[in-house]
Amino acid sequence: MKTNVTIIFFAAIIILLFSTSQAFAFRCGSGLVSEGDSKTQVLVTCGKPTSKEKSCENSQQYTTLNKHGKVKKHKKCGKKLEVWHYNCGDNDFIYKLTFENEKLADETTEGRGRGKSDCRGK
Repeated sequence: MKTNVTIIFFAAIIILLFSTSQAFAFRCGSGLVSEGDSKTQVLVTCGKPTSKEKSCENSQQYTTLNKHGKVKKHKKCGKKLEVWHYNCGDNDFIYKLTFENEKLADETTEGRGRGKSDCRGK
């Protein structure tokens, strides 16, 4: 009997772990944004971020010669990223939202927030 209860317990834990697709969403005020949302949806739901930054992953640099024999440098960005930070104030975190191709791709925390919250939303 004890073995059956243990098996059921672990099966329930595994099912819960794989069924929490919305568990990794970002709550701002009464709003909720999650992976796949557009920057516009996040902006409307959460308001302006505390800060924004743009970066490039897998960038490539190469040189070519123009018709006059002068060297011209080129840069190509493999994946354009935009990162928005929301400082959710005292007793909460600073949230880092990463956008790839205009869609929310990742949400993480970066330490404790300070001061007034920028995570009010609607």
